Amino acid sequence: MQEIQFIPFSECAVLLSFGNTIDNAIHEKLMLAKKIIEENPFPGFIETVPAYNSLTVFYNPAETTKTAETISASVIQQLKQTIESAEHSSVQKITASTITIPVCYDEEYGIDLTELSEQLTLSAEEIVELHTKQVYKVFMIGFTPGFPYMGILNEKLFTKRKTQPRISVAPGSVAIAGNQTGIYPLSTPGGWNIIGRTPLKIFDQPKENPFLLKAGDTIQFTSITKKEYEAWLVR
Repeated sequence: MQEIQFIPFSECAVLLSFGNTIDNAIHEKLMLAKKIIEENPFPGFIETVPAYNSLTVFYNPAETTKTAETISASVIQQLKQTIESAEHSSVQKITASTITIPVCYDEEYGIDLTELSEQLTLSAEEIVELHTKQVYKVFMIGFTPGFPYMGILNEKLFTKRKTQPRISVAPGSVAIAGNQTGIYPLSTPGGWNIIGRTPLKIFDQPKENPFLLKAGDTIQFTSITKKEYEAWLVR
């Protein structure tokens, strides 16, 4: 497995660092470490939180077993042993869910498509084709409840954030910025370039599990018409 840096993060957390780049292979390795730790919890273990290239492990210091000079050193020692043992015992694999996200790229919802066409010297149709052709990895959830940071875009779609962020972006708006794409689950301020909108609820608060997506999922966008989008909303 990728060489991991174990860093004391707080009195109740340790950060596992896998590097400093956004990369699908690195993310798969940290998700494998997450799986190993969750299947082999140490005393006091609470949860793991994945990000682009790091995994934070939270624990209750009152419930941990002190085997080294400090609690954090003890946790790091146990994490290293757990990961090394799992690696040597069998071949570990991650199975990811693939979710199809319908998106209406009509200009009514893809409100930045025209501006992006000029910036990227691509037609709106070419932008949509490139966006739906790729399969994306959900690297992490953040910013607002359920907001998925996904990548990696085709390099022809790499673009900067908007100079002037919007005060409010509609829920379901599908956007791109840098080498990533995302979906706004709620009406919030936002500076990414909006290229379409999905009728799916990315964050559905009344549900027991309100999150449609999670880190490690793979996503495929598919284009739908405005009529199909409107029909979806009244289902």
